[in-house]
Amino acid sequence: MTTSDHSGSGRVHTPVDHRTAVAAETARFVATVKNTDLATPVPTCPGWTLADLVKHTGSVQRWFSAVLRARVQERPRTREVDLRLPDQESGYAEWLDESATVAADTFAATDPNLPMWAWGADQHARFWARRMLFETLLHRADAEIALGLRPAIDRSVAVDGIDEFLSNLPLATSFAPTVANLRGADKTIAFRTTDGDDAWLVRLRPDDFGLDMTRPTADTADATVRGTAADLLLLVYGRLPHASETFTHEGDEHLLAHWFANSAF
Repeated sequence: MTTSDHSGSGRVHTPVDHRTAVAAETARFVATVKNTDLATPVPTCPGWTLADLVKHTGSVQRWFSAVLRARVQERPRTREVDLRLPDQESGYAEWLDESATVAADTFAATDPNLPMWAWGADQHARFWARRMLFETLLHRADAEIALGLRPAIDRSVAVDGIDEFLSNLPLATSFAPTVANLRGADKTIAFRTTDGDDAWLVRLRPDDFGLDMTRPTADTADATVRGTAADLLLLVYGRLPHASETFTHEGDEHLLAHWFANSAF
């Protein structure tokens, strides 16, 4: 079982079984897109349709599974993998469901504590299960938004996802180059949940940025954003604008604008 009750930030949260959650999120994704028009545009992924979204998510699951099976110890030089993609889009939903089975079989054969290469902070096999979960969850949410539905996200999973995002973001510059712009003269941003007591403090320094181990207090940060854990997860991933009435924020608005303009993942 791959669970997480902590992260690189040192915070303790309700354990999340990432491998089981991948299967559950995929099932929800499949149920969302089954019998729908896969040509439907996805507003949160400009230029994509539901078909593109399904293909991307299943491809990621299969590529991550290939990385785990290979026990890679250095950055892979190719992303090529046998996708077994059906010829007709009518088979995409079933194919996505099968992708989760490929992932589940791989998880079952892999020690989550196995040391291996990962692009993020946690250099173990468990990184990939956790990363796969949030790739799947966010794109399931994208599909629901495209169909006019409001995504429902389990609070403990959302908290884990915020932590995972903020822990790994400083290492994402290879595919998210604007992240390198997230610097500042010792400026801090706090993210706080309104449906719990979870909080994260990000410190921007002249040369880099990262999670601060200090728990933010009411007057710690230069800027603070508050919302439910589910909404904050959608916020950090750019699925909700920080100016939305869903959130309250105080402090340096220019700092917040700078963060959200450069933290796209």
